[in-house]
Amino acid sequence: MSDIQHYIDGTGFAGSSARWGDVFNPATGECVRRVRLGSAGDVDRAVQAAAAAFPGWAATPPLTRARIMFRFKELLDREHDNLARMISEEHGKVFSDAQGEITRGLEVVEFACGIPHLMKGEFTEQVGRGIDSWSIRQPLGVCAGITPFNFPAMVPMWMFPLALACGNTFVLKPSERDPSAGIRIAELLTEAGLPKGVFNVVNGDKEAVDAILDHPGIAAVSFVGSTAIAEYIYTRAAAAGKRVQALGGAKNHMVVLPDADLDQATDALMGAAYGAAGERCMAVSVAVAVGGVGDRLMDKLVPRVRALKIGPGTDPEAEMGPLVTRQHYERVRAYVDLGVKEGAKLAVDGRGLKLQGYENGFFLGGCLFDEVKPEMRIYKEEIFGPVLSVVRADGFEDALKLVNDHEYGNGTAIFTRDGDAAREFSSRVQIGMVGVNVPIPVPMAFHSFGGWKRSLFGDMAVYGSEGVRYYTRLKTITARWPAGIRTGAEYAMPTMR
Repeated sequence: MSDIQHYIDGTGFAGSSARWGDVFNPATGECVRRVRLGSAGDVDRAVQAAAAAFPGWAATPPLTRARIMFRFKELLDREHDNLARMISEEHGKVFSDAQGEITRGLEVVEFACGIPHLMKGEFTEQVGRGIDSWSIRQPLGVCAGITPFNFPAMVPMWMFPLALACGNTFVLKPSERDPSAGIRIAELLTEAGLPKGVFNVVNGDKEAVDAILDHPGIAAVSFVGSTAIAEYIYTRAAAAGKRVQALGGAKNHMVVLPDADLDQATDALMGAAYGAAGERCMAVSVAVAVGGVGDRLMDKLVPRVRALKIGPGTDPEAEMGPLVTRQHYERVRAYVDLGVKEGAKLAVDGRGLKLQGYENGFFLGGCLFDEVKPEMRIYKEEIFGPVLSVVRADGFEDALKLVNDHEYGNGTAIFTRDGDAAREFSSRVQIGMVGVNVPIPVPMAFHSFGGWKRSLFGDMAVYGSEGVRYYTRLKTITARWPAGIRTGAEYAMPTMR
């Protein structure tokens, strides 16, 4: 068993706290290492290192910053599978899923490599006689990211590549449940040539989080997690005068119209609902069966859910791994118990799953509910596990209303062959990310990721052009050089004529 420390000012740092957290292998249930839980003093040390590095890094030409991102990308390519194995061991997701996570994070790194173009300003000559005006984007200072357990590499890479490329310095607080990836990323950034102090990692729990939210030296905070914590992060950090983007929970609906290709829709639901054991903010957790398609859809889903190949992430045949911790396993299982109590029909019950040789692992089989009603808690609340609820809707308008009435607005999808229905749905649905015959519509890095309603607190999404705007401030300069006719003092509001 090895201990995981912090990474501050270009090197490992033990910190001042005597508190430790256990990191488990979810497949075996065994504690495989310990992680140091940082104190407010540890956060302050990281912020001081980042603040000291900021002036020099901000003054570094964007092209030079981009070249470091290029080298970092090359190192990620080299370490791709090793990093995936690390994620699979601590999170539990199957190896191929961990590989996919790193690839999606790499796309943001690749996007950040274009920062010299992305930070270009605008120039207008002769806005007035002898007067020019132009705008530039400048970095904020020290930025922080508080990231979740379900994507220990991808979500940090939604944040820090653009923050660094724009000239900011960064403090990462990864999840204490699977912290090794964050430390390895910091080591690779140093190997890529990133100056000391530009990127720092402080492991920890609520004590470290609160220290980040309150620290006067941090200019911006990015967060991904549950809605309750996202609202807390947004409220507290904004009250401290920080720029905040806090991505919260989801209850993503996939609408299946009667004309949909049911084989395609079934495949989509299986991957989107049960991939990563449902521990994705873009997982589909509700299937809305429209018209008479419900029975036919259930006939296809039930045998597929029962046949899910479940095993440790190291098993190349596994389609789904365990849940991340014993506590989360118990929470998800309690939701299944609740759904039965509420009167939903449990068509596939995964609660009794036991794997030989992995009896102490946090495995829950795929669960499938039918006849779920909007008033049920299993419909209203985010379960974040391998539980799919099927809701019946009479028609298109009823399905659209279900989606729009839900408090979450992260992602949604519609499966249909009808272009008019798809266009109408895409236009009228009150959701931030929409898929048409695409079950998990996570935008590519050159677009931006962000939900609506109680799935996002703050007015800017992550990565893409929104990310560049978030990690920079706009400055507009209006200039006239001392030449030409002197007109004397002007006491009226200046106008350009």
